[in-house]
Amino acid sequence: MAKPKVFEKPIGVKDYLPHAVARLRQIEHQALACMASWGYEQIMTPTMEYYDTVGVASSTSDEKLFKLLNKRGTTLVLRSDMTAPIARVVASLLKDAAFPLRLSYHANVFRSIEEESGREAEFYQTGVELVGDPSPEADAEVVALAIASLRAAGVDRFKIAIGHVGFLNGLFEETLQGRLEEQEELKACLLGRDYVGYREKVKSLQLAEPVQRVLEGILRLRGGQEICDQARGVSANTTAQASISHLCEMWDALKAYGVSDYVLIDLTMIGDFSYYTGMTFEGYAADLGFPVVSGGRYDNLLTQFGRSAPATGFALKTTRILELIGDRGEAEVDRVLIGYDAGGRDEAISEALRLREQGAIVVTERMTAERAADLHASLDRYALQCAVFNVFKSYVGGGVAR
Repeated sequence: MAKPKVFEKPIGVKDYLPHAVARLRQIEHQALACMASWGYEQIMTPTMEYYDTVGVASSTSDEKLFKLLNKRGTTLVLRSDMTAPIARVVASLLKDAAFPLRLSYHANVFRSIEEESGREAEFYQTGVELVGDPSPEADAEVVALAIASLRAAGVDRFKIAIGHVGFLNGLFEETLQGRLEEQEELKACLLGRDYVGYREKVKSLQLAEPVQRVLEGILRLRGGQEICDQARGVSANTTAQASISHLCEMWDALKAYGVSDYVLIDLTMIGDFSYYTGMTFEGYAADLGFPVVSGGRYDNLLTQFGRSAPATGFALKTTRILELIGDRGEAEVDRVLIGYDAGGRDEAISEALRLREQGAIVVTERMTAERAADLHASLDRYALQCAVFNVFKSYVGGGVAR
């Protein structure tokens, strides 16, 4: 294999230059501040976890995990999400903490990708987990908080689609009883948004015409509160009916939060059907093809760590938000360059400290009288080229020039 060139990086990872880092940190800070105002406390977990615990429990498929061996030959993984590590902490370090727990996080996560996919192998997420509350109100809270967090991060135009895995499970149990392989194939089509493939698969099953019509009709169950009423008549299965009731109660709570205009019900939305157990949702922003937020209910995960508890949450795709909003909303900060010589050093440094306490960004530089004069003569050009300093102060040769 050819040796990598000096400047090459592994596929799927990227460098963030100072300007982008400043924006990313601003997005992170604004989102976490919003989450904190809702009572969520921040948690940090290790970058590496044991494969046999967190790796196996993760929602990420095995082939997408980054694996490595420690000196004892034990398989480790780079975290592929934050939900499984937080579940581990809730079942161990927080095992005596009373429910419900409200936890937030910001972290980089790692997923192996196909080289042609154009996706990132390392990216950043900011999110929350609400553990210990099974109610529709808890699910509505995380959806409403996801909306508030997107707005706090600077995303203005987006829609949240919510579904419930129980609806499809109940419907398929009723219409395709015992045909588990066909059920999984249909779910896989819906998960991949392959609606053409879904219709073709339904037709290939050679079902009675009314059943085929019902299964094809769920593709049209997308909209507002009216979808709740329509869905009640689709299946008499108790699981499906309970799922629709859950979504209807969620919708009422979302109206109380004043965010129902951002939300639509999509009963083909199932998320990762091996992981989520109830409500699931995704948020798409205008002008971006990938979701900027996703989440849902995962009531079985904590059982794998020995502490059974219901849980729900979401993750903002922070790096995608950075791509989306670019420089919009960037705060203006005073930037100052202070030049000095030996005689003016004390006064220059004192002034720099004073300005920094006021929130300005200040760089100090010892310089000659000639350089100070050149800077004064070309101040506009210098500031334009460097895009760093909008004020120049000189403590060279006595006095201060501005």
